[in-house]
Amino acid sequence: MSWAFTSSTGQGFTHDSIVDAHFKACQPAYLRSLKRVGIQPGWRVLDAGCGSGAFLPWLAQLAGPSGRVHGVDLAPEHVALASERARFLAVPIEIREGDLLALPYPDASFDALWCANAVQYLSDEDLSRALAEMVRVVRPGGLVAVKELDVGLITMRPGPRFLVSDFFRAAGTKPGYAEQLLRAPDLHRWLAGAGLTAVRQHTELVEHFGPLSDVAKAFYAPTCAALARQAAGLEVDVDAWSAFADPDHTANPLNDPAAYVSEGLTLAIGTRP
Repeated sequence: MSWAFTSSTGQGFTHDSIVDAHFKACQPAYLRSLKRVGIQPGWRVLDAGCGSGAFLPWLAQLAGPSGRVHGVDLAPEHVALASERARFLAVPIEIREGDLLALPYPDASFDALWCANAVQYLSDEDLSRALAEMVRVVRPGGLVAVKELDVGLITMRPGPRFLVSDFFRAAGTKPGYAEQLLRAPDLHRWLAGAGLTAVRQHTELVEHFGPLSDVAKAFYAPTCAALARQAAGLEVDVDAWSAFADPDHTANPLNDPAAYVSEGLTLAIGTRP
């Protein structure tokens, strides 16, 4: 199954245009999630899977002038974009190209690690490897925080109540990205299985009410159009999904004055013993 908005990694929904649009659509909730981690001034912090660097300004603010922020990403174009963004921040920031499965840092290099919307691209086997790497590069007593999208909480109205759940039920029958997107409620189990202690988890429902803002539409309209094309290939709720195919059509549910869109942001945090 081919997903849209790929970056040089070939992974779906990793192109900076759609990643940044999602960040802007969910920005207040993202900031609340990041603040829940408990990053302190003076800490060394790693943004693992930093993408184009959207979280870097906030991480720099939390770590403060005496802290240090690092970012690592698999896509070279993301590294370039994040490095450019980091140039304008007061806190020392270093961005590297690297893999979550082999983080390019010595043991116990950081006080905290933040990983947002990245482990969804990993198989179960690779997720175990990545979490082991995250634990390795954080000092004893340090924090590992993994934030993911909970697709089980995605809703679009008007439209059939089970539109999204039926899509993922069909798309997630085989190992791959769709199945991996369904793991968010189990993040706390994965972190505990990686040896982290005092694991806690929180899920926030992000809601957008019609008429949808331009910021919300900038993400959800192209995303739903892409899912509509995939739904046609899966032969699931084709007629209902086809209404999302043209973002500008008046019949598109997202253009309804009483539209409603929701998604879940799940954050799991653990301490390295």
